Amino acid sequence: QVQLVESGGGLVQAGGSLRLSCAASGPTFRNYYMGWFRQAPGKERGFVASIDWSGSNINWADSVKGRFTISRDNAKNTVYLQMNSLKPEDTAVYYCAAATMQTTTPVYYNYWGQGTQVTVSS
Repeated sequence: QVQLVESGGGLVQAGGSLRLSCAASGPTFRNYYMGWFRQAPGKERGFVASIDWSGSNINWADSVKGRFTISRDNAKNTVYLQMNSLKPEDTAVYYCAAATMQTTTPVYYNYWGQGTQVTVSS
């Protein structure tokens, strides 16, 4: 069982930056493939980025490539999402999730956090 808690969301102006953190419980964090997803009002939850246990295999959604950075610290059981050059269309609830396989598909993630709101004003 893995519990995930996101933090770092908030209100920021367009062009600004935020760093989201996702703290995981349990000693087996390094065994999980970690992902970030987001869901805007009226839209389906969509993939943002994912990272393998070593940090060497990373996948990005085209909409955030070059602006967002995903990283993890296995010693701290934490995964991060650094978001730069934020746009109003990045406004959403951001979720971190853990999977036992490399995937960008939400249904294959076993554990989810409660989400953190990111609002980007124009």
